[in-house]
Amino acid sequence: MKSVSLPHSSHQIQNRLLQLTAVFLFFYSVILTLAPAARSRSWAVALAWSHWLGFVIWAAAIGIAAFQLRRRLPDSDPYLLPIAALLSGWGILTIWRLDPAFGLRQALWLIVSIAVFLAGLRLAPELRLLRRYKYVWLSGGLLLTALTLIFGTNPTGGVERLWLGCCGVYFQPSEPLKLLLIVYLAAYLADHLPLNVRLVPLLFPITLITGIASLLLLAQHDLGTAFIFIYLFTITLFVASGKKRILWISLAGLILAGLAGYFLFDVVRLRIDAWLNPWLDPSGRSYQIVQSLLAIANGGIFGRGPGLGSPGLVPVAISDFVYSAIAEETGLMGTVALLALVGLLVSRGMRITLRAPDQYRRFLAAGLTAYLGAQTILIIGGNIRLLPLTGVTLPFISYGGSSLLTAFIALLLLQLISSQPEEEAAPLPNPGSYSFLTAFLCLGLFSAALATGWWAVWRGPDLLLRTDNARRSIADRYVKRGSLFDRQEIPITITSGASGSYQRQYLYPDLGPIIGYTNPTFGQAGLESSLDPYLRGLQGNPSSLTWFDHILYGQPPPGLDIRLSLELTLQRTADTQLGKYAGAVVLLNAQTGEILAMASHPTFDPNLLDQEGPGLAKDPSTPLLDRPAQGMYPPGNILDIFNRAAGLGSIPLQSSVENLYAALGFYTTPQLRLPVAPATLQSGPLRLSPLQMALACAALSHDGVLPAPRLVMAVKTPVQGWVILPALGQPVQALSESSARATASSLIIPGQPFWGVRGKGVEAQKTITWYLAGTLPNWQGTPLAVVVALEADNPPVAEAVGQAILNAAIQP
Repeated sequence: MKSVSLPHSSHQIQNRLLQLTAVFLFFYSVILTLAPAARSRSWAVALAWSHWLGFVIWAAAIGIAAFQLRRRLPDSDPYLLPIAALLSGWGILTIWRLDPAFGLRQALWLIVSIAVFLAGLRLAPELRLLRRYKYVWLSGGLLLTALTLIFGTNPTGGVERLWLGCCGVYFQPSEPLKLLLIVYLAAYLADHLPLNVRLVPLLFPITLITGIASLLLLAQHDLGTAFIFIYLFTITLFVASGKKRILWISLAGLILAGLAGYFLFDVVRLRIDAWLNPWLDPSGRSYQIVQSLLAIANGGIFGRGPGLGSPGLVPVAISDFVYSAIAEETGLMGTVALLALVGLLVSRGMRITLRAPDQYRRFLAAGLTAYLGAQTILIIGGNIRLLPLTGVTLPFISYGGSSLLTAFIALLLLQLISSQPEEEAAPLPNPGSYSFLTAFLCLGLFSAALATGWWAVWRGPDLLLRTDNARRSIADRYVKRGSLFDRQEIPITITSGASGSYQRQYLYPDLGPIIGYTNPTFGQAGLESSLDPYLRGLQGNPSSLTWFDHILYGQPPPGLDIRLSLELTLQRTADTQLGKYAGAVVLLNAQTGEILAMASHPTFDPNLLDQEGPGLAKDPSTPLLDRPAQGMYPPGNILDIFNRAAGLGSIPLQSSVENLYAALGFYTTPQLRLPVAPATLQSGPLRLSPLQMALACAALSHDGVLPAPRLVMAVKTPVQGWVILPALGQPVQALSESSARATASSLIIPGQPFWGVRGKGVEAQKTITWYLAGTLPNWQGTPLAVVVALEADNPPVAEAVGQAILNAAIQP
């Protein structure tokens, strides 16, 4: 006789799901233990062990709860406890990772919650006790909430006094008050709806009770919970009556209440303003939401890894913003999994609702499901700027003993309602309202997933470049940043120290305006900014290595070294010659466009940026300005030599002049791996950077060819070694070879193998002295060109500086 395989029983499904949950949290705990070693890329660190106590407490508590649930309610829904177990365990480990003290408290509150859960399993599945004494339960909850107006406290020291308690044990009455309201509404509607179909008499007493509760919460400034109360009132009444006008009336009331709150309560106004435009004050009123979005962006698709992100940068990450903490360390995949778990919880809750044996338990199950689903959407929506921030907790996950206990009581009631599948389901007079509630909750969860993906994937790369993203600075302490070398591989900028304490050192500080800086307070500038992807290891490394390091360490691989075209010996000469004078010097190879020296004075020391940074930004001499590439000066009469080289005559046509200047690149922004000032428009007054002038000057020393500028020569990759980085632009024949040679020869300096010319430009009563020089066309060595722009009326000094630098460059 063949054996027949029977389907898995409920307790077998529950057991297997709990086993998978335990495996997931076990490996999550293992990763948290190893996270300090992964972050430092060394075993010589203290590993994290304390969270294992939380895992053990969780495993013991959930194991006991599962055993008793199978024993007392063998036919209850097998999915609810595993979902709650996974969410609560995930929450404990996340909180413990952020703050072990609060993690331990949350684990102890889990013990209390499970104890109440186990005691509640003794209740009769009909829940007559709750139904019969609905007024007593709700009145008690209201009384406890009202007591917070007199005896309320805040264990964190904040302004809101929403808790009762002392000696380290605190309880927030407004949390279980949500359940008591649901119990009251379900019982009242089940008792009166069949007897009184007129809406107004039906609404009066429950509206009065809900209004009293909401007024209490408004007096406490607990506006998020007040919103939940109005929502629960609306949804429960809607599913019970099926009247859609209830939704419209409540929506209108919420809009009016929101407008009133905006003008009456500062906290409402601040949260709505931060929601509408968080970028207006990212370091003040919008700091929390901006940092939350940065955390989600930092997580990307796969996350930084448990223990490897920096979610602690988000204020109140253990409670209000625990979702952003999970998003940073587990990425979009982790948050989608979390939302899917909540979606499964909602679907199982609605299944229990539809199969409830009477209207009371149906209304109760619908209210409990709506509470868990909507509060999840509300707080997650605030984290991702989908909704204004309300400050409610994320059920089962956020820190808060009252919240965790309330969520487990809701779970208990759903289990009790689902425990008698043999009973016939009560008639369903308004199926459309239940379908609407299910669709509403699922749409909210789906929207949360889409919005998370928007910030994590689409907007993520741009957000991570923000100067207020401290995660970049934290990563710089653990991942060695690439060095900058001159053309002889003499170090200019290096990273010193050990993992966890890396520091950037600028060995030639006079190059500060060009090299720039990378600083946790002032962000990035100069080459440190434009070359950041290479220096940070995000670009140039093999994709497999980048992927491996991201998965294993939550960080990119070590940064790559960069070789510049600068020659430090010539750079020192340029800085010495320019000395105390404000201005710029550019020396370049006229043939290849390689910049050999680039001086900007006054300069600053990037090593002292923390001490001198605020003063530098206000200094009228603008030492932070990269004058060679970003300084824009009036060319004045120095342009006469180019007009002469092009044979334009003494009174050239405007169109001919514009064509010449376009060919010389005066209307084109130089393409260089360095932040440069945009070129002036052809229709406006002409202003040129010393870099633009140097490129035009090079055309006179190299047969009329305008070279493509080069400052970044090569990057040192781990596989191929030094890899040449080509110029971003192409050489252009700006002048004819013969005219360029003739013009350079006419400007020859007696006794010198180079030509030179002085000129002045005046703008706003400020004189700029130009000096242009370059090697002669028949020069056998490297063709060179130099430009000096002096912010003063001093031609002799400009000429002396230019000639000294050029002489130093042509010496064998």
